[in-house]
Amino acid sequence: MLHTITLSPDPFELTKAPSDLLDLNARLTAEHERRADPWSFTVPEIREARRTGKSVFPLRPADPDASENLVFATDGTAIPVRIIRPHSRAPVGTFVHIHGGGFIMGEAVENDGRLRQLAEATGLVTVSVDYRLAPEHPFPAAFDDCLAVARAVIDGSLGVPTGFLAIGGESAGAHLAVVTLMRLRDEDGARPFHAANLVAGFYDLTLTLSAARANLPRMLINWTDLAEFARLTLPEGASAMAPHHSPAFADVSGLPPARFACGTNDLLCDETLLLAQRWAAAGNEATLAITPGGCHVFEFFNTESGHASNAAADAWLSDRIAAQT
Repeated sequence: MLHTITLSPDPFELTKAPSDLLDLNARLTAEHERRADPWSFTVPEIREARRTGKSVFPLRPADPDASENLVFATDGTAIPVRIIRPHSRAPVGTFVHIHGGGFIMGEAVENDGRLRQLAEATGLVTVSVDYRLAPEHPFPAAFDDCLAVARAVIDGSLGVPTGFLAIGGESAGAHLAVVTLMRLRDEDGARPFHAANLVAGFYDLTLTLSAARANLPRMLINWTDLAEFARLTLPEGASAMAPHHSPAFADVSGLPPARFACGTNDLLCDETLLLAQRWAAAGNEATLAITPGGCHVFEFFNTESGHASNAAADAWLSDRIAAQT
């Protein structure tokens, strides 16, 4: 059975964009215009600015009840993970979360607040991966780390429930989540995940799909940022078109139901549109959620629209849990 997606033109009409997102876009654009070019700093400096709340990303507090653990890859690499268990209900499964940051920055801890919300809303224990970052560790290091954590969840090594398994992430994290599903299918012959929650994924390191929106102002990222992320992440001589490097063009058959979310003012919107359609064409269930006026990962910011998008993702996961049980 083939699944199809019908897309309304309504989300792409500027008049449909809510005022809170238009205000956010204007504020972020103005903030970037008054700042120095981020690429005038070193990658460690860019990371430190994000870690300490000096970038445009909001600083998020750590969850005091999150626990930390280590997963060891086959080569002995230690991969830190943060685990958040629901307080308000018995756990029903586990959500493997992979953070964004262009493959070169970001940390699991910065997502504690969002993952606490997800855990309480769905009953899923969350396991967030601190994978190795480029350029010190180009691909496939991040792929290997995420796969090792997924395997540790599946085989019970982390002691988290496996009755229902979901995976997901934002931006680069959504890319890594898709590759993890592909590698489990291809290398382990396993399809243990029941759902994938994919937010504004960076699925095309050839930059072909994002080129259509290359003239968008830097609300959070711009096309130069995407080009730098790809340059710093790909090993020397590697093809950006390789399936794991650009999963937008990969074989995505036999993968779980997925929810694809993105805003219309996101450079990566066309990547989300294409992969959602290809997901459905491959015979998988696909749900597409497009938010008018949303910039890249607008859900990170304290807006009514951002909260609504997160709540809709939690409701979708809850529906998948109910359908599975």
